[in-house]
Amino acid sequence: MKALLTALLVLSAFALKAQDIDTIFLKNLLESHPELFSHILNHPTHNEVQILYTQIDRDEDNKPHFKSYSYRLDANRYFYPASTVKLPTAIFALEKLNEMHIKRLNRKTTMLTDSSFAGETKMLQDTTAKNGLPSIENYIKQILLVSDNYAYNRLYEFVGRAEINDRLKKYHLDHTRIIGRLAIYDVGENAKHTNAIDFYKGKKLVYHQPAQYDSRDYPMHLDNMLQGKGYLDKNDKLVMQPYDFTQKNVYTITDQQLVLKRLLFPEAFPKEQQFNLTKDDYRFIYRYMSMYPTESRKPTYNPPDYYPAFCKYLFYGQDSLAVINPDVRIFNKIGDSYGYDVDNAYIVDFKNKVEFMLTAVVQSNDDGIYNDDKYEYKTVCLPFMKNLGQLLYQYELKRQKARLPDLSKFKFTY
Repeated sequence: MKALLTALLVLSAFALKAQDIDTIFLKNLLESHPELFSHILNHPTHNEVQILYTQIDRDEDNKPHFKSYSYRLDANRYFYPASTVKLPTAIFALEKLNEMHIKRLNRKTTMLTDSSFAGETKMLQDTTAKNGLPSIENYIKQILLVSDNYAYNRLYEFVGRAEINDRLKKYHLDHTRIIGRLAIYDVGENAKHTNAIDFYKGKKLVYHQPAQYDSRDYPMHLDNMLQGKGYLDKNDKLVMQPYDFTQKNVYTITDQQLVLKRLLFPEAFPKEQQFNLTKDDYRFIYRYMSMYPTESRKPTYNPPDYYPAFCKYLFYGQDSLAVINPDVRIFNKIGDSYGYDVDNAYIVDFKNKVEFMLTAVVQSNDDGIYNDDKYEYKTVCLPFMKNLGQLLYQYELKRQKARLPDLSKFKFTY
């Protein structure tokens, strides 16, 4: 009977994922502001835009209830997810630690990465850490604060490609695969091999993880996996044929928001479908997701290279001159590559008791050439993200709610 009840709870939770989502509201909202969105609306492919906006209403127990609206949402239409894959990988790294139950092995334990296969990178020190040594905790800070690629690669290696994809399936993230490191042309056999890793407490070895190999493939056949008219190869030679994304990571908008929802609102999911994180893990992630890079002490990120709105696409458009609203915090994970800008965000206004989720992708690559670093991020993608976030924030400010939320769970001293 208990097993049947659990199955029913899981089915009811994921019925929400499959429900019919309103596709009219956002279309009408965008069309009502041609001064902001005409470029997107008039573009032949709408700049590959996909949007998922979710309203949150609270009941008398402050439990969240969700209503979603979409624009051009299509799990079969490929876009490159870039750094957004770092969030589930970071979560899975913490889950793996919690499930290993090894004394003195935790997210602060020194983590030394060896190189075991062609193209792999050793990591024996971390100058951004207070003690100068790498750890899972400091890698997650770097990922959440500035989206560091090498920090992600080290966590990908710790969890392992097979386990990452097994955990994706466990959480019904059926339109996602994470099959490679970032920024190092990690494809084919290289991506299947992950480094040996040693964890130390002082000079004492706590745990040795041998090099791993994932023999499996994860084929996904989606529309739009061949793009453009040409690309620069790793030797900067122009190849005049479409760029092939068939061996790249896949992480759909719906799955991205589902990960964020499960992370922020575990109480809305059956116990069996909640992440295996401690209360301290949750608070650690929330704090660094919402922290501005310039608020961090170790690691330290200083202007002009870093600024408060860095990695905040929705609402601020990653504008170095953005005026920061002191009442607003954004819990998010961004990605940008191959002309795509992606942001998966929970936006909160503590003063006005506003909260909503917004996940969006947009692309601009006018010359149709990939890897040439000629993308219209600053003129097309980031202004779109800023305008979209601001528009829905203004809508939420006016939206009537039966009960105002208690948002104290998400308020931190930085």
